Amino acid sequence: MTDHSHDHEPLDPYTFGAEQTCFGCGPHNERGLKLRFVREGDSVVTRFTPSAGLDGPPGVLHGGLQAMVADEVAGWALVGLLGRMGFTTSMNVRYMRPMRLDQEIEARASIVRQAGAIVVLRVALSQGGRAGCRAQISYMLPTEAGAEKTMERPLPESWRPLFRGPIEPSDSDES
Repeated sequence: MTDHSHDHEPLDPYTFGAEQTCFGCGPHNERGLKLRFVREGDSVVTRFTPSAGLDGPPGVLHGGLQAMVADEVAGWALVGLLGRMGFTTSMNVRYMRPMRLDQEIEARASIVRQAGAIVVLRVALSQGGRAGCRAQISYMLPTEAGAEKTMERPLPESWRPLFRGPIEPSDSDES
């Protein structure tokens, strides 16, 4: 019998500390989406239902918020799949059809490749089983010192473990 206990593993919403106020995942941000993430095999997934006030065109989730959700699930994929945090270096988003308000959206991210400290992820947002938005997002995995330099401040203690550990060597010559 195959053990599937890790096929559906919720990620801790307090990974970045109880006080963090991220718009996408902050547990206590009143204006935020409070997204929750689950590791499903080699992907990280979130599901949410957007409501009025998050629209661009009437009844449609704002495209910028779709990109934000894509970036958020990709960032959590680094946490859930590599145990690391990274900083977004580039994002290519393709909108294929409107994502409606008041209907559940699934956002799914998986790693395409890693070359040293650079990780490329593929993200798909879908609704009713139909793709609505796809993205390819690159992240840089900095050291603790590199993260502090980029943020221009000390790292919160709860974040420090996410910038530690080995950076895997390049497993692909693709760029």
